[in-house]
Amino acid sequence: MSARPRFEVADVFHKFGAQFLARFGASLLPVQRRVMRAIESCRTAALGGHVEACDACGHRRNAYNSCANRHCPKCQSLERVRWVEARSADLLPTHYFHVVFTLPEEIAHLALQNKRVVYGILFAATAETLISIASDPKRLGARIGLLAVLHTWGQTLTHHPHLHCIVPGGGLSADRSRWIRCRKRFFLPVKVLSWRFRTLFLDMLTAAFRRGDLSFHGQLSHLADPALFARFVARQSNLKWVVYAKRTFGSPERVLKYLGRYTHRVAISNHRITDISDSHVSFRWRDYNDHGSEKIMTITVDEFIRRFLLHVLPSGFHRIRSYGLLANSCRAANLDLIRRLLGVTVPPTNRLEHCRTANQILEVLTGLPTDRCPKCLNGRMRIIEIIPSLSRSAASCLTVPSQLAEPQRIRLDSS
Repeated sequence: MSARPRFEVADVFHKFGAQFLARFGASLLPVQRRVMRAIESCRTAALGGHVEACDACGHRRNAYNSCANRHCPKCQSLERVRWVEARSADLLPTHYFHVVFTLPEEIAHLALQNKRVVYGILFAATAETLISIASDPKRLGARIGLLAVLHTWGQTLTHHPHLHCIVPGGGLSADRSRWIRCRKRFFLPVKVLSWRFRTLFLDMLTAAFRRGDLSFHGQLSHLADPALFARFVARQSNLKWVVYAKRTFGSPERVLKYLGRYTHRVAISNHRITDISDSHVSFRWRDYNDHGSEKIMTITVDEFIRRFLLHVLPSGFHRIRSYGLLANSCRAANLDLIRRLLGVTVPPTNRLEHCRTANQILEVLTGLPTDRCPKCLNGRMRIIEIIPSLSRSAASCLTVPSQLAEPQRIRLDSS
């Protein structure tokens, strides 16, 4: 288990969140406010929890609840493990490809004001691009499946929306009677993918404009004019859109390792933050224009919070989606058919299928009981008190952990 980081995003919100809200709160969306409150309160008395005591030596410890917000750096580890383990049952005995679709800068600016619509178009255009090109008899001539994961950030927390697509190296024939493998080191031509992606995306974006689904504010207000929007789209159609196909992963085990790194990642992990001063935040980043060398960036607290909040997604928006053969509605049946065609009789198992709690997951992964007393190593930790959560109004006023009021406790033991 990795060491607990010295600095956390929560520390920034604890120390500077109130003053940031006082200056810029009027421009924040409700979902951004909720994310700030959730991360600040995560694993503190604000969210409640329980007290555990060892039934042998009496050792006690407090365990506070997690916020479970998908933007929280502390709340993604177990969810990632559970999700990746479930996907292990979907792996096929074939090589996989990694294809990345990136939006141009001006489209990215538009996306900030229309996240749900533009990110939705990004998913739809990407899936249609891969599926349509792969089904062309001149290319692969097969129906494929894919998993797409949305990332909206670059290494320095700037807005950089792109989709990571994980694609099996092959697909079903039109009559579903055979599995068609693609070449091990070549999936589909990148230039063709880029051209098709650009065309589909701009067509879908134009259709959304005509339906009145897009809104324009500030420096983009002029795009509400149909003529100016048409010029904007025409300008994008003359740009080169970046589609990058990475080399094959190799074994299915490497696919799982990769999925674990990418699927539940947030804009910045706590381990990347190196310092928090009275006015600035410093964090590590990799400069891929300089051979991936690691560097330190220092920005003001307000700029750090602003950049972090750029990547808060609309409520209910799914950032991981499956298409084609792997679509949720037909994935199980398609995987059964493909395995029969490939001669696979026993599919991978999901070890966590019946786990319902974090402790159950940890016990399966480590093989050790999670209720063992960390002090005497003999007794078992039992819940003896429930710590109620603070009211929402009280929790929203918190500034630093030391100022958390100790809430009234409800005892569960007989004393």
